[in-house]
Amino acid sequence: MNLSRRALLAGAASLPLSACRREARYDGGWLGAAHQRGHTLRDMQAGPLPPPAVQRRAGVIIVGAGVAGLACARALARAGIDDVQVFDLEDTAGGNSRGHQIAGMACPLGAHYLPLPDDRDEALIGLLEEFGLCRTEQGRRVYDERHLCHSPQERLFIHGQWQDGLLPVLGQTEETLAEYRGFSAAIASAGLRLGFTLPTAHTPWTAAHQALDGVTFTAWLDAQGLRSAALRTYLDYCCRDDYGAGAAQVSAWAGVQYFASRHGFRAPGSSADDGAHDDREAVLTWPQGNAWLTARLAAPLHDRLHTGLLAWRVNQGRSEVSVDLWDTRLQRIERWTAAQVVLALPLFVAARLIGNPPSALPAAASHMRYAPWLVANLHLDQALDDRPGAAPSWDNVIHGSPSLGYVDAMHQSTLPYAAATVLTSYWALGGSSAAQLQANRARLLQDDWRVWAGSVVQDLALPHPDLPAKVRRVDLMRYGHAMSIPVPGVRGSAALQSLAALGGR
Repeated sequence: MNLSRRALLAGAASLPLSACRREARYDGGWLGAAHQRGHTLRDMQAGPLPPPAVQRRAGVIIVGAGVAGLACARALARAGIDDVQVFDLEDTAGGNSRGHQIAGMACPLGAHYLPLPDDRDEALIGLLEEFGLCRTEQGRRVYDERHLCHSPQERLFIHGQWQDGLLPVLGQTEETLAEYRGFSAAIASAGLRLGFTLPTAHTPWTAAHQALDGVTFTAWLDAQGLRSAALRTYLDYCCRDDYGAGAAQVSAWAGVQYFASRHGFRAPGSSADDGAHDDREAVLTWPQGNAWLTARLAAPLHDRLHTGLLAWRVNQGRSEVSVDLWDTRLQRIERWTAAQVVLALPLFVAARLIGNPPSALPAAASHMRYAPWLVANLHLDQALDDRPGAAPSWDNVIHGSPSLGYVDAMHQSTLPYAAATVLTSYWALGGSSAAQLQANRARLLQDDWRVWAGSVVQDLALPHPDLPAKVRRVDLMRYGHAMSIPVPGVRGSAALQSLAALGGR
């Protein structure tokens, strides 16, 4: 199947070469800090450190300037704590929510949208109000329409044409449609019995949740008798999109949570499928993705945000904590001391930093499995020709593709016509097993950027045969450990729970 698909993609990609006068040629390369910077911690930490060249003090130190670290700094500022210093390995803040520009057009390097929050998510609602994204009028929350995703929002390329929505409907049998209704009923039942919310901390954790967390989503679907290829392909896509890996790795709790915590699952032809779209399905998005949010979180920090510094060692004393950092520009050690330190980092990194870590930390880290991701931004100097069916949308997915499709950076513009744009193609590389994940991460780190750019262009050439000749540049961002996959046992891990109860500095 892989060989035949590769041949099909290669054939589709070659069509415009003979049909267009201009050859398909483009520049590009890798973006972001070289991964060797992070691997320095893993490969060289065992050796002795040189003495610190600089020693400084702060009230609170935050290591990590992704969404978690920036949100922590904001929370401390709101609590009146202003002597906060934030450090990050990368040269810019934002973590997995950074932005980019090509030919003057903004585009994302990672996360690119935010679902509208549940009414109980007061912290997130407060942030959105602070940024002017929503307000309350006559007891009703109103969002700024400039930042809501414009219609049409999403479409799927299947059987040679585009259809509205991402659930495969075009050409499906009655048997498949019946399985859609069966899955819809199973999700509704689980939601009523167990309750699922965002954030997940708002949901009481019960033995029934623990049981769901103990098996894969694939095993749960098997137990429900849901085996339709179209349904399985769609659900696997959903898991890759939100969790970085397929349904065979993700826990059943995570698979059910995906639907039950938001708007459920609407099967075509069911009573729930009334064609309406309520606020829970709407999303906020920007051309640069969630970098719009992280830039505003980082702005108040000014010179208290320090980038290009690799945290090397955290030592907790009785009255203070010291943090040794390697300055990648000046090639020296800085030592910062504070009353409190926040590690806004993946657990496997935090476990390497802390001297004499609590036993729960390495235990929790050992449960984690991290998905590698590739994000490719393609600059097109002309608008694409389009196949029949649904109109060009913000989110465009190819059925059965190894990618997650693409978003159009110019979709949110007010241009009345199609023109040059940037397409952002997302590839979640967690695969269906730990072995596939490891192989994909190795390829991501070892292969030349042109190999990955070629795969991206060939994938998008299936629905757009004219695309290869219109690509002028492909910039790629790779994340070796982009996100923690909710594999069975992670959400209910006793070690993870005990971390939340730890005291100390």
